[in-house]
Amino acid sequence: MILILRTGTEDNLLELRDISGNIKFSNTWPASKLLSEELPGLIEDALSSLDSKFDNVSGIIVFKGPGSYTGLRIGITVVNAIADQVGAPIVGQTGNNWIEDGLERLRHGENDQIVLPEYGGEANITKPRK
Repeated sequence: MILILRTGTEDNLLELRDISGNIKFSNTWPASKLLSEELPGLIEDALSSLDSKFDNVSGIIVFKGPGSYTGLRIGITVVNAIADQVGAPIVGQTGNNWIEDGLERLRHGENDQIVLPEYGGEANITKPRK
């Protein structure tokens, strides 16, 4: 099962596909401040809906940007951890065809090992008030 994730944009995307690219599960939901709390459970629920589990993830494609600093950081951190834990290859992609490009890279045996976000600019971090 290929795990596909896009965070850091207005709408998050979670998909599960077979290696041929056939969609087995797809969900979009609006970005929120609860992403770090909700995301692991959403992924687990998606896998469970297909009678699958984390150990059945054979590859991961993640949208690495540009996008929201916090959203990208959270989503990419979660899938990097999953990839490491289950030993699945992970590829980070950008652009309009990021899913198809990621599927092609996985089919060719590519593995980024760890994906770093591409924010598209400097992070906009506010200064502490005190």
